Amino acid sequence: MPNYEELPECQLLSPPLLVPPLSATPNLVLYLSNLDDHRFIRFSVKYLFLFRAPSPPEVPAIRSSLSSLLVHYHPLAGRLRRSPADDAKLEIVCSGEGALFSEGFMDISADAFLRAAKSPNRSWRQLLYRIPGHDFLSTPPLVIQATHLNCGGMLLCVGMNHCVCDGIGSAQFLRAWAEMCRHPDAPLSVQPCWGREALRPRLPLKIQFPHPEFAQPDPDPCPEDRPPAAAAEPLVPVSITFGADRILQLKRLCMPLLKCTSFEVLAAHVWRCWARAMARKTVKLLFTADVRSRLDPPLPAGYYGNGFVLACAECNPEVLGHESICGAVKAVQSAKAAALSDAHVRSVVDLLEERRPMVDLGSSLVVTQWSRLGLERVDFGTGLPAHVGPISSEVHCIFLPVVGQPEAVTILVSMPESRAHKFECYLRDLADKEVEGPLGVIPNYQLTPVRS
Repeated sequence: MPNYEELPECQLLSPPLLVPPLSATPNLVLYLSNLDDHRFIRFSVKYLFLFRAPSPPEVPAIRSSLSSLLVHYHPLAGRLRRSPADDAKLEIVCSGEGALFSEGFMDISADAFLRAAKSPNRSWRQLLYRIPGHDFLSTPPLVIQATHLNCGGMLLCVGMNHCVCDGIGSAQFLRAWAEMCRHPDAPLSVQPCWGREALRPRLPLKIQFPHPEFAQPDPDPCPEDRPPAAAAEPLVPVSITFGADRILQLKRLCMPLLKCTSFEVLAAHVWRCWARAMARKTVKLLFTADVRSRLDPPLPAGYYGNGFVLACAECNPEVLGHESICGAVKAVQSAKAAALSDAHVRSVVDLLEERRPMVDLGSSLVVTQWSRLGLERVDFGTGLPAHVGPISSEVHCIFLPVVGQPEAVTILVSMPESRAHKFECYLRDLADKEVEGPLGVIPNYQLTPVRS
């Protein structure tokens, strides 16, 4: 059974309130691009920061700076709605209603929370207030909860609607918020830009690429290509940190045949381990590719909307299971190169306009990278966070930053319970040597229990 470290009950200190922009903002309706509102990202991204005592951010200061910042980021103070012209499209009504802010207390210390931080679970959901009976559209795009700890520290959880901001845009907002809290009278170092019209579909639509990242109709599905029964099991989190030395070890496995980035080699390694643990015969790796600078013309500085497409790497089982990691790395590099062109991005936008396909999650591992967003440098004037992460690990594989180790990356993946131990074993081993063990074929090294 999973050994969850349940958090104690969070007690709200007062009813949640709305924080509106400090001054009047434009009253208008804003267009969302097809990269903003397709079904794959109709959810909120939930960031969690831990600030230690004795000097966590003060709630009045972060609330007043938030109000000031919403003058510049006024769409986040508005509300999503379905377009009257097209029920499948979403748009933002800049109503100035404000962000939802709540304040609570939890009887736990920062140290105790850090011990549990490798294993987010359902008890963490109470760290971000949820309006009873409200769905995705009726929930404010920006929801914040400050939870005081018994040691004097604070958990700050921020939920941001993915249709309004991608990871880079969210990080831009969070850094600006901290900047305004530190220097209330100074101008923002990065001026926000809406600019979604730059990603309107072409007329006529022109779909130039096959786009394997989206599910394709399968008239004759083969049983072995379907997700295994294990996919219906309870999911448990697996969390492993790769320091700079371990990442270098992975890169050396590719030398001298090819050079690769830390992301490319880590993504390839996680992909191979996931495929082996899940015993998948049809395997894709989907990962976000930032296209801001690759469009013609490039998206403007300060653009905080969704400026990414999903790159799709594919390998046949023989290449993915080969003893060398090089084949998987090459597939990641090829997928990234294919995604990073203006023509490819425009083709994605047009495809989403034509038929709004679903992302192929049935046979895919999805990797999203938080480790290079600068979240660990968000400082409200009282010091850097001691921990940065999500409040859930139930959707994708997330690459997380490690506070104090700029070159390190923490891998957080949720796995079916029966596959989690094997997956962690594969992740930890870098030599591709296998032996028979009680769980079947597993890497030859000292096994450690999975924390879930």
